[in-house]
Amino acid sequence: MALGDHMDTDITEGGTQPFARRGACPTLSQPMPTGDGLLARLRPKAGILDIDQFESLAHAAARYGNGLLEITARGSLQIRGLRQETVDPLAIAIDAAGIVVLPNPVVELPPLHGVGFGDLADAAAMELRLREQLAELLQSPGLAPKLAMIIDGGGRFGLADVTADIRLLAVSSRTWQVAIAGDGHSARAIAIGTAEETILAVSELLRLLLSSGWRKRCREIPHARLQEVFPSLGSASLTGQPGGETARLGVHEGADGTFVVGLRPRFGQMSANDLTAFLASVRALGVKDIRPAPDRRFFVTGLGPDRAPIVLQHAHRHGLSSDSQDMSAQISTCAGSGACASSFYATKAMAEAVIDICPDLLDGSLAVHLSGCAKGCAHPRPALTLAGTAGGYNLVLNGLASEAPDAQIAGSDIKSAIERLARLIKNESQAGESARACLGRLGKENITRALRQE
Repeated sequence: MALGDHMDTDITEGGTQPFARRGACPTLSQPMPTGDGLLARLRPKAGILDIDQFESLAHAAARYGNGLLEITARGSLQIRGLRQETVDPLAIAIDAAGIVVLPNPVVELPPLHGVGFGDLADAAAMELRLREQLAELLQSPGLAPKLAMIIDGGGRFGLADVTADIRLLAVSSRTWQVAIAGDGHSARAIAIGTAEETILAVSELLRLLLSSGWRKRCREIPHARLQEVFPSLGSASLTGQPGGETARLGVHEGADGTFVVGLRPRFGQMSANDLTAFLASVRALGVKDIRPAPDRRFFVTGLGPDRAPIVLQHAHRHGLSSDSQDMSAQISTCAGSGACASSFYATKAMAEAVIDICPDLLDGSLAVHLSGCAKGCAHPRPALTLAGTAGGYNLVLNGLASEAPDAQIAGSDIKSAIERLARLIKNESQAGESARACLGRLGKENITRALRQE
């Protein structure tokens, strides 16, 4: 059924992987320049690494990058601080570790996919069939570089909360649903059928995208054209199903009786030293594999019921959280000064200060973005944004780091400004009112006035 090209990965020039396509988002063969050097992004085949591969990746990040390994908002892995002369050695190291990186377009699978998690059909096998049968279409330069595709095997854990251009969902062991342009609840179902019929539907959809214009997204396809290609559109038999629940942090039991631990690095970033120390501490506990996941998380699988609590203990010692209420998850931060030459302030330290001084802001009702500069790499969507400048900070109450600020804050005044914002929310919030609702009700003028007060 479907296919898409989202962020992630191409293949190394000396590697053994087929289908290479360049020019889409930072990849192993074409990393992206950033303020801290080059950044390479990758997604392992089926979204799975064994413990040796994850350890090898950490060592490679330390040897060829700046020692930082990140998990992106959509579950890809990033290695930062590469130099031009270390790009090829990194790719060789990844290939030598047996890590297979399929090319763009990136296909996302639920991190907890497979029979052990109750899947109705094999999502990984469907991805490989699509890539094999539709290779020429998938490599077309006319597809949008960030066209996103999800294949969900229909188990308990899915990606219903993640948006995609094209979604495939197994509704039985032999039947797949194809939907477009949205998350599991909002996407429009356009076809349903066997695996072969699904692949044909994806083929027709890709051709429709290519004929609609250069690098179009599914949301841009005119309804009339969609109806021509998929005449059953709107039929009651196409009623969309959302897919499984998002696997949260903490401990989960799989359908096969093994246990999984979901963890999140603080602010989505791990040092290679901390990661290797954690992996060394859990190596003897029967870990089956490591699975990066959306929202900057990863899952440790294959554990016995007595081993999962031990993994949690080791995780907490190495800066990994299993708490879905951890306030650090409410803040998007870039690498910050000390890790990125473009950054004007230490974003992680600032995030810790926000957590300490203004916890009422972090109730999950609004996005908070701490950007070291105006580029806004960590969160390219509107948020309560604090962007660093040469003279201090720009505060954008609901926008991007690059937008005109609603308030400018001197570097020496930033802690006081955060304290004033904390008092404002605490004093002005009505019973049961969220931080987002409170700030929206107060409006920009009242908020900026409060921030200027001594």
